[in-house]
Amino acid sequence: MTQNPQQFVVTDINDQRSVRLKKIGNTAIRMQHRASCHCGAVILEIHLPDGVPDPHRCDCSFCKRKGAIVAAVAWADLKVIRGKSALSRYQFGKHVAEHYFCKNCGTYTHHRRSTNPEEFGFNIGCLEGVNPYDLGDVPIADGGVWNSL
Repeated sequence: MTQNPQQFVVTDINDQRSVRLKKIGNTAIRMQHRASCHCGAVILEIHLPDGVPDPHRCDCSFCKRKGAIVAAVAWADLKVIRGKSALSRYQFGKHVAEHYFCKNCGTYTHHRRSTNPEEFGFNIGCLEGVNPYDLGDVPIADGGVWNSL
């Protein structure tokens, strides 16, 4: 896939500059964008008035295994509008982060962040109409060393 350089600029995740994507591939990011798991049991609505903020991967012991490209918003900007009962929660380490998956299809949809529990990270691949491979290379955030217990 060809990458439009005006559409996405890769920056160091630790850099103070912020990337906001108003479009990924051919999909315009809406102010209220929906996201869903593979089977459709879980639907999120994410408030993204300025686009998708700072897409990245995390290299902590858990995230490197799931490999998703994520972005984060304030907790109030992510709502589960269908399927709360279809979500399964996974925690490890200090039990600050909460990782959510659909019980039916296993898709990782979102998580409460350990580095800022007032924010939710979300799986960009779950956004309606978005193919995360259109992003190309993205920054990798240092997730630190976490124990699984």
